[in-house]
Amino acid sequence: MSLVRRAVPEDAEELLRLRQVMIDSQPGADTSADWHAESLATVRGRLADPDGGFAAFVVDHPERVGTLGALVAGTVEYRIGRAGNPHGRIGYVFSVATDPEVRRRGYARACMEALVVWFREEGVGQIDLTASAEAAPLYASMGFVRTPDPLMRLRF
Repeated sequence: MSLVRRAVPEDAEELLRLRQVMIDSQPGADTSADWHAESLATVRGRLADPDGGFAAFVVDHPERVGTLGALVAGTVEYRIGRAGNPHGRIGYVFSVATDPEVRRRGYARACMEALVVWFREEGVGQIDLTASAEAAPLYASMGFVRTPDPLMRLRF
């Protein structure tokens, strides 16, 4: 039996905790956690909608009941099709985090593998993610390659 399972609404607080672990590890990131309370209802709602184009896969913490050990979350986006992806469905991985106490046990890889299967089932033609230098070897071993496309952002 797999350690990985799809996250449910009751996991929402733990998803936010692990997302914060990921954010806190990024140099220069805003590490404030004030947003958790406001985000909680949205995360619960997204987890309750299995057909909403969002999925999170988790591993329960092996030593702490009610706590998650690892998280991978992604969403399906639509863009007008093109060669190689005529239906325009793109998977985007935006949260990968492992509790510091249980790192190096293969939990993030197992969750990523489950997310990739889900993306395939959703008819995704490509999967995108942003990789830290520390995580890049994991993704490369799964077949991800760096692209020349620079990311730009506008905030409101």
